[in-house]
Amino acid sequence: MKVVIAGAGEVGTHLARMLSHENHDIVLMDNDPEKLAQISREVDLMTVTGSAHSFVDLKETGLNKADLFIAVTTSEERNVLACAMASYLGVARTIARINNSEYLQARYREKLKNMGIHEFIYPESLAAKEIVSSVKLTGTRQYFEFSGGKLILMGIKIRGNAPIVNRPLEELGSLLKDIVAVSISRGNENIIPSGKDMILSGDVVYFVTNRSTQQRLFELTGKELFEVKNIMFLGGSRIAQKTIEKLGDNYRIKVIEVNRERCSMIADQFENVLVINGDGRNLDLLQEEGLAKMDAFIATTGSSEVNLLSCHLAKSIGIKRTVAEVENFALINTAENMDIGTIVNKKLIAASYIYRFTLNAEISNVKCLTSSEAEVFEFIAKPGTRITEKPVRELDFPSEAKLGGIIRGDQGFVASGNMQVQEGDKVVVFTVPSGMKKLEKFFK
Repeated sequence: MKVVIAGAGEVGTHLARMLSHENHDIVLMDNDPEKLAQISREVDLMTVTGSAHSFVDLKETGLNKADLFIAVTTSEERNVLACAMASYLGVARTIARINNSEYLQARYREKLKNMGIHEFIYPESLAAKEIVSSVKLTGTRQYFEFSGGKLILMGIKIRGNAPIVNRPLEELGSLLKDIVAVSISRGNENIIPSGKDMILSGDVVYFVTNRSTQQRLFELTGKELFEVKNIMFLGGSRIAQKTIEKLGDNYRIKVIEVNRERCSMIADQFENVLVINGDGRNLDLLQEEGLAKMDAFIATTGSSEVNLLSCHLAKSIGIKRTVAEVENFALINTAENMDIGTIVNKKLIAASYIYRFTLNAEISNVKCLTSSEAEVFEFIAKPGTRITEKPVRELDFPSEAKLGGIIRGDQGFVASGNMQVQEGDKVVVFTVPSGMKKLEKFFK
């Protein structure tokens, strides 16, 4: 597949790196030649120096022969216009990064599609959704619902008090009824577990289950849930604002923000929020503003380092739930070792959304796991594909992948060896990158 990406910022360069691993023909466009030169040294791709608002420059990318155009520059207006121009020049499909939810409203979607903008991605809103899940379900590092909650993905940090620690998974069959461990993150290692693998203290384990079994999973992993009422945000970024909007009026929220104009905007927008104009790097200020009394601390400044260190401080004084926005990939493992809590990364969220448009199989959802190289896919089983031919245990499924469950109609079923996938089922599958090509063969 030929993919043209406009914008060599953090999202664009991460996408280019990820898609190059899949042997796609990647063209990266930006008006900054230094950025393009840097990524060219790391990734096998073609670069074009130019403006996404220029028909001449866009033609240089070979858009008329491209399958996908992705506009992820820092300007929402530029992205939308670039997609319209790219469609006019003959690209098959376009995706625009936005920061305004108006574009997502159903009454405008058909008109925008007619203009040549086929899909939108709003990473800040998707990140806010993850933060809200973390606040509302305090036993998890990550929480994700498939098909409206018919199956649930839960990433949980395992402690030594968990009843399932240090025992092979094959011995836990009765305990893990309707629960399947699909991925284990252990230090820098990512494991797609088999029956002989054990869950160890300190692992982040990703489980697929359903709502009726959720509480039992918390008991098996040694988690005690608690209610969050008092929340402090460090930084009033767009992610923070979208999170506050999604949380509603059921929480007591305080925001520490260094920019006075942004403070005024947030105070005007949210009547139930107390906004403090101050530098969150000042630990005395955080403590004066009642950090120790908070149930949750959410750091979404523009600095990954500040977010990590402030969450580490919050943890050290007893805050149970901390969330850090960490856009620097090099610091994600550091965050895990510091036991920060939930980590949010916009680049991974953007990649999750866009990645599914580059695959041959029919996919309704993709989720990149923050603390793991593993990815989870929600495939749609088409007639005549290998996945529908035999029961799961007879499929010779790749060892780099694991079936989590299926959604059939209104019901979700956690995977078992006797399960047989039927045409039209949505199939939840985990894989590490090396298993993706093998996995596609089962669904196309």
